[in-house]
Amino acid sequence: MNIQLIKKVEEIVGEVKRFIPLDEQGCTSIVQKVRTKNGCFLLKSSFEEKYREWLRNEAQVLEKLNHQKQISVPKYYGFIEEKLGSHLIMSYEDGITLTKALEQAKCKTEKQSLIRSFGSFLQQLHETKILESQNHHSDWLDSQLVKANGYVERGQTEGNFQLLEKLKSNKPSPVKQTFIHGDCTTDNVLVVDGEVKIFIDVAGMTVGDPRYDVSLAISSFFNDEELKDSFYEGYRRYNVSKEEFIYFDEGLYEFF
Repeated sequence: MNIQLIKKVEEIVGEVKRFIPLDEQGCTSIVQKVRTKNGCFLLKSSFEEKYREWLRNEAQVLEKLNHQKQISVPKYYGFIEEKLGSHLIMSYEDGITLTKALEQAKCKTEKQSLIRSFGSFLQQLHETKILESQNHHSDWLDSQLVKANGYVERGQTEGNFQLLEKLKSNKPSPVKQTFIHGDCTTDNVLVVDGEVKIFIDVAGMTVGDPRYDVSLAISSFFNDEELKDSFYEGYRRYNVSKEEFIYFDEGLYEFF
């Protein structure tokens, strides 16, 4: 880490005692725990153009949510852009990802309890009241398809034009838009004291199609009927159909 960046970080959170790389890392960024005399923070850094854009979006989302209590996310502290990288500073939250919690679960009953909690937590987000200032009044799916097209043109995605045209031609019937996480996998929620309590990686959090969140949420256990039933015991708003799941998880998500 360069000295200039360290100085900028210290201007925001105080004198740094230590940077500690975290074990769980995503493919889009490098994440470090920052220990300072004022406490612990999280530094998330991205270096590729696409992922720097996502990190900038995440910073904007967290900053907007700083003064509300309905949606549980890390606290925003600052965003630093350099020539070769972008860096987001947020609160360090105790907890482990739901993915890790499920791996550590000692029995199926414990896994079902965690998944049920996940469903309930996601339902709370989807039922959060949308303020007029937060509602962009545009169709989220249409905007995602436009964004996907740009990613394909620039070679920034595993998706291709053939799949994209299929998605454009077979859009599911519209539903009422809600707040959504936008990347609601078991990797992107934190478990505290046995319950899912915090959303992380919130670059895609916006007003959009809740079926996308649900499809990604159940993706890792879609073929396990017991776990899926547990999820829907917590999430009681809507059960996605197999066709909707395929459209969102195996289709649209390929571009993001």
